[in-house]
Amino acid sequence: MISIINASKAYNKNAKVLDDVSLEILAGEFVSIVGQSGAGKTTLVKILIGEERLDDGQVVVGDWDITKISKREVPYLRRQIGVIFQDFKLLPKKTLAENVAFALEVSGSSRAKIKKIVPSVMKIVGLEDKKGRYPHEVSGGEKQRAAIARALVHQPRILLADEPTGNLDTLNANEIIDLLLRINKFGTTVILVTHNKDVVNHLNKRVITMDNGRVISDQARGKYLL
Repeated sequence: MISIINASKAYNKNAKVLDDVSLEILAGEFVSIVGQSGAGKTTLVKILIGEERLDDGQVVVGDWDITKISKREVPYLRRQIGVIFQDFKLLPKKTLAENVAFALEVSGSSRAKIKKIVPSVMKIVGLEDKKGRYPHEVSGGEKQRAAIARALVHQPRILLADEPTGNLDTLNANEIIDLLLRINKFGTTVILVTHNKDVVNHLNKRVITMDNGRVISDQARGKYLL
């Protein structure tokens, strides 16, 4: 599903943020990528979604080599990889349903398709009764659920969650992780990038640990080591 081969990236000559990283993530896996600030996690996310380019190495998603992806191709990549962030990135003047629909509108989807898909993904994330609310009218957990619904509209093969529980209390964080696990059971590959030790240890799933731009541990059923 995802192959990262000898990936290196430096923003200056003195320090590599990715230093010869190689790893494989299989279809249907649930993988946590962990590490302290500066470990290289964020840069790896940016590489996977086409926001940054490698200096050396190769990244393959499915049958698609994205190592030298063009700006024109990035939107197509991001339909294969749904992304959710710590800060939700919802549009404040649109309702939750409108935020979800907007992801389809910008890709040129028909009204009929939007009308069909939006209620479906809102139901998956448990927001069918909140679709008319605005972001400021709902909790942080509900905002993140809306962001997950938005990420699901293109039925991505991969869901990349970058610190999705960073702004949430323990109860809401656990609910978001449970939702990601349910999505994973549908066959979607889930990559969780986090520094939340409790979440990672509770999952008992594969854990890739990064430090100083390198993969220092890859455990099939692991714990947060650092």
